[in-house]
Amino acid sequence: MTTINILTITQPDDWHLHLRDGEALKAVLPDSARQFARAIVMPNLRPPVSSTALAVAYRQRILAALPSDLNFEPLMTLYLTDNTRAEEIRTAVASGIVHGVKFYPAGATTNSDSGVTDLARCKLALAEMERLGLPLLLHAEVTDKHVDVFDRERVFIERHMVTLIKDYPALKVVFEHITTKDAADFVLQSPSNVAATITAHHLLMNRNDMFVGGIKPHHYCLPILKREEHRQALLRVATSGNAKFFLGTDSAPHAKHTKEAACGCAGMYTAHAAMELYAEAFDSVGELDKLEGFASFYGADFYGLPRNTGRIQLHRQNWTVSASLPFAGDSIIPLRAGQTIAWKMQSL
Repeated sequence: MTTINILTITQPDDWHLHLRDGEALKAVLPDSARQFARAIVMPNLRPPVSSTALAVAYRQRILAALPSDLNFEPLMTLYLTDNTRAEEIRTAVASGIVHGVKFYPAGATTNSDSGVTDLARCKLALAEMERLGLPLLLHAEVTDKHVDVFDRERVFIERHMVTLIKDYPALKVVFEHITTKDAADFVLQSPSNVAATITAHHLLMNRNDMFVGGIKPHHYCLPILKREEHRQALLRVATSGNAKFFLGTDSAPHAKHTKEAACGCAGMYTAHAAMELYAEAFDSVGELDKLEGFASFYGADFYGLPRNTGRIQLHRQNWTVSASLPFAGDSIIPLRAGQTIAWKMQSL
């Protein structure tokens, strides 16, 4: 096998990103904008971005916070609620800036209190999304207290995914941040209008990384890390060249003190080294040649957007991640803080 030391690929996009707002937005936006040309921006602010007007305003704040030397296009999303109307879906599509509608089960993750209590309440909105080709982006977990946290994704598939695909056969669906073999198999067996994003941390880590040697709060995310067999399944589909699977970092910044707390926040911050981490994952199984499709082509194709024309290079080069990063008067502990990453990205 030939060792690749420099990999040149089309500039990638991030199809699942949390940018927050205000001073937090200003702190984290440059990390993503240095690596990605575009990103699907999550709408789980307080209050949530539940209307096109709010999405337009949020987009303006993102662009205002963007450093002048960086080019980056935020692709906006709406937060689906029990009360989202078909009229709002039409307005969103007509705006040209909204590229998806995000489903959070109520209470599933950060700022999801306004999420959907029952998909049946969203029939009119989903039908209009199907008609107009606006993708549904799913945080696919149940939130029942009696369901084990490690089984929430699998149970959601059994209870809701099969019915959803049957009831809306032409609806474009992105199964976000899949974490299990069950999810990978479901996407593989589904029609071409069903795709999935995969994070770098779910490709590189299993649940031992949260617990062995002591509880590691900065490795806590939702959906939670799973068993090694699931990580291996994700790695197989991500590096297979199958266009149904593409990059979505789910980079989720939280201040250090909110992670290291009695009730710590869920999310890992990976935007500082996203492409380097993905390169490590693909390199680990000798499939670096598959990274460009996964990172730069398949997501754009699924969303019906043009592929980027810029290029980046990834160099096989060890470097040490900062122990912490500034974050709105506080700090973030990034993934691999104080540790080494084997690849380094350069813009061309």
